[in-house]
Amino acid sequence: MVKFSKELEAQLIPEWKDAFVNYWQLKKHVKKIKLRRKRRQPPPDLNDDFGRSIFDPIRFISRISTKLFGSNNNTEIIQVKSKSMEDGSDEVVYQTELVQLFSEEDEVRVFFEMLDEELNKVNQFYKTKESEFVERGEILNKQLQILLELKQIINDRRRRKPNTGILSRSWSSCARSSDFSVINAERPAELKDGSTEISQTDEVIAALERNGVSFMNSASGRAKTKKGKPKMAMRIDSPATTATCTISAVTSMIWEDLVNNPKKEGHGDFINTKKIQCAEKMIRSAFVELYKGLGLLRTYSSLNMVAFTKILKKFDKVANQQASASYLKAVKRSHFISSDKAVRLMDEVESIFTKRFANNDRKKAMKFLRPNQQKDSHMVTFLVGLFTGCFVSLFSVYVMLAHMSGIFSSSTDTAYMETVYPVFSVFTLLSLHLFLYGCNLFMWKNTRINYNFIFEFAPSTALKYRDAFLICTTFMTCVVGAMVIHLLLRAGGFSPTHVDIIPGILLLIFIALLVCPFNIFYRPTRYCFLRVIRNIICSPFYKVLMVDFFMADQLTSQIPLLRHLESTACYFLAGSFKTHEYATCKNGRLYRQLAYVISFLPYYWRAMQCARRWFDEYDLSHLANMGKYVSAMVAAGVRLTYATESNYLWFSVVLVTSVVATVYQLYWDFVKDWGLLNPNSRNPWLRDDLILKNKSIYYLSIALNVVLRVAWIESIMRFRINRVQTHLLDFFLASLEVIRRGHWNFYRLENEHLNNVGKFRAVKTVPLPFREIDSDG
Repeated sequence: MVKFSKELEAQLIPEWKDAFVNYWQLKKHVKKIKLRRKRRQPPPDLNDDFGRSIFDPIRFISRISTKLFGSNNNTEIIQVKSKSMEDGSDEVVYQTELVQLFSEEDEVRVFFEMLDEELNKVNQFYKTKESEFVERGEILNKQLQILLELKQIINDRRRRKPNTGILSRSWSSCARSSDFSVINAERPAELKDGSTEISQTDEVIAALERNGVSFMNSASGRAKTKKGKPKMAMRIDSPATTATCTISAVTSMIWEDLVNNPKKEGHGDFINTKKIQCAEKMIRSAFVELYKGLGLLRTYSSLNMVAFTKILKKFDKVANQQASASYLKAVKRSHFISSDKAVRLMDEVESIFTKRFANNDRKKAMKFLRPNQQKDSHMVTFLVGLFTGCFVSLFSVYVMLAHMSGIFSSSTDTAYMETVYPVFSVFTLLSLHLFLYGCNLFMWKNTRINYNFIFEFAPSTALKYRDAFLICTTFMTCVVGAMVIHLLLRAGGFSPTHVDIIPGILLLIFIALLVCPFNIFYRPTRYCFLRVIRNIICSPFYKVLMVDFFMADQLTSQIPLLRHLESTACYFLAGSFKTHEYATCKNGRLYRQLAYVISFLPYYWRAMQCARRWFDEYDLSHLANMGKYVSAMVAAGVRLTYATESNYLWFSVVLVTSVVATVYQLYWDFVKDWGLLNPNSRNPWLRDDLILKNKSIYYLSIALNVVLRVAWIESIMRFRINRVQTHLLDFFLASLEVIRRGHWNFYRLENEHLNNVGKFRAVKTVPLPFREIDSDG
């Protein structure tokens, strides 16, 4: 049977852990009471025990009856009093008084003081979160009513006369992030009943104003067009998450000046279907997050109730008293148990969502509100073991074949290392990164880091660590198998022109599988990866999410992989695999210039993301972070130049720029990304909250990160003997950088998770589309 402490640890909400009952501390104090009672009990007197008595059965029955019926006649041993705070607020504080004297009175009094403190903490947190969710629900109801009114306006106008009025113009495919939608009530002259038209519009305006929408000049009569018909405007905010919306957002300030210009009279912008659809999607997402938050609050209430029950039963058993009944009555009367606002609001959200967003189809609504969790499959574990064994076997065969062929020997032809080996290096580095990501997922799961919430992954389709290991082992088995086949065909005397196509075919199969539209081999994960790569490439124009800049950081550690892709593309596209003249690409001027571009691109994308985040949040720390990537870009360019122009001047420039970039990166790693090196922390030079219990691991990680960050020293010292060893050493250093990045990933997400815990942030706050505007406009 699983102990309740482990069950509570597994089921509690990680971001709200500090707000739960500190069951473990209370349990420790109960053990103290137990130990104190054992010390005070006198040792049994064995001299008086001369045997059994005929009165023993009577004594036994007397003791049983006392236990069963005697407790009803006793008075309560504790009294739990509730009193209001002196500051006038409606907050209720519970305080326990001991009515009966205990043999361990001091320890018992401390226990109930701790219990009162935990009960008050749980009550206060529940009340705060409940009020937040109730307020959010009221706001969402208003937003939904506004949306329904606007949809009604569009439907009415569409039925009366198509292609006029509201739907006559559509300025963009998406609403601008600060966009006015003007409901123009002016009608064509052909309409006969103009007064009825205006009166119907007035009714709609009045309905919207009752829902909290402010219209321009509504206090002193609505704005008029040239023909005296009313014109009204409201603000629709939609996040600039796409490239077109971002470009539109940049020009929105100019556009608002044109719309709000009182001297300009005209039609203005019109509500269109795209904007309404965008607003509907935002409101639907907000309802889903509200429902999720209410479910978490209900879980919080039930787990805390069970925790109070369990710890009081433990106390009764240790103290040999019946105090749990009295205290549990007070717990059941407390707000986090007696209040039903969250349950009623949850039912209301479920009803509204089913009616408005699922066409009264409850099964469809539940797919959004309660998505099914993906179950672990034993088949995945079996396949991981199978492909791991295949990989080890094939790799052993490859090592023996490579040794017999002498392809890694300096005396043989280096064509293999210059042409085919870079292609296989791409797959190897990618597989290593996947393996380390699987290790990250395993550690995040075991340490209760909510990575799905941080990355905003759907729990039903999110990749688990077993899946990551399966992808990695399958990938590496195929790659090593292709390497073995390639060496066997070379040794068999086949034409090198045909044999060297094998790596290219493997690369094409990988690309085809990545973009495959069929629902096979983790399609949601593949498409999510492609969307993130798209967002990174167009980073200034897409809203930057956590998963976007996290993936961009991974790319900065895979610059050798991108360089290998460059040489591979040149080798196959230029037809060098037919002539085996590998120097054709490397001696070209365009190839050398592209090397600079490829080395700069990951840092450039990451710098543009920092610029976009500064534009969205106006936080200067993002500009400082951008400076880190600019310094890394300069250092990478100088090292490339030094590789072709080796002299003392460039050596000094490389040394200065690389040292500056490395110090900048180390500071940001430890202080900003990991949240360490805090001199005032209770954990010396770490941080106050640590997920890993062993502090020495953090100090070792700091030292390891420093060592791996200065691996660039090899590029200027040039510890090389021949071309083969040069390629092997470069591959080894590239692998070290990938390992450093996988090591960095855990602490980066640990710090992000602790930030969410500190702010009790367990659900996402979705921005809402409709916002009031000033009447001065």
